Amino acid sequence: MLMDDVLLAGTVLLGASVQWLTGMGFALVAVPALVLLLGPAEGVVLANCASGVICLIGLAEGWRRVRVGAMVPLCVAAACTVPVGAWLTGHLPEPALMVVMGALVTVAVLLVMGGARVHALRGTKGAVAAGAIGGIMNSAAGVGGPPMSLYAVNAGWTAREFIPNAFFYGVVVNVFSVAAHGTPGLGGAQWAWVAGALVVGMVIGRALSGRLSERRARGLVLGLALAGGVTTVVKGVCGVV
Repeated sequence: MLMDDVLLAGTVLLGASVQWLTGMGFALVAVPALVLLLGPAEGVVLANCASGVICLIGLAEGWRRVRVGAMVPLCVAAACTVPVGAWLTGHLPEPALMVVMGALVTVAVLLVMGGARVHALRGTKGAVAAGAIGGIMNSAAGVGGPPMSLYAVNAGWTAREFIPNAFFYGVVVNVFSVAAHGTPGLGGAQWAWVAGALVVGMVIGRALSGRLSERRARGLVLGLALAGGVTTVVKGVCGVV
């Protein structure tokens, strides 16, 4: 239906704008809506595809600022745990999966909003722990960014340092997630809507990047993500009962 395609495009556009602004956030903002529109499995893998494309384009501009030493253990750990998330997606019933996804998003957002400081997320061991958790979350729920964000907070990274490294991590973890799940089964018209929304969303994100403060952009992302996570949990619970 045309209205569903418009809603799909609007969701992708918003997610793309947010991710270009902050280095992460496509899945936090878009996955709850994509799950409601397409179902858990298709919604997650579309988020993986779209987020991976945005990260790849963003990385082309900032690859010189990637901290390879920190990112290698983080990305290797994520790649190793992606199959666990894919298994969860394939074996949990849809209502239960929606509850799990919504809960993961909600908890992750609350942790990031609280600026949680966790001693275990520092150094190489912290990178491995954050990557392992992120790989499972990205493959199961399309939301692999929060553990990376918490690692960066505990490492004392600035926003300028975080964004290119988040793009690098996003490329790696989303490639493995798509490889584990396959591509979403969208029709030609839906792919056209998604592609157009990605382009427009990135253009809007670039235009806003110099005008919207980091604090306001972050607050917008987390507020939308929290609302979406709670909505998904409620819908999943209603499906169970």
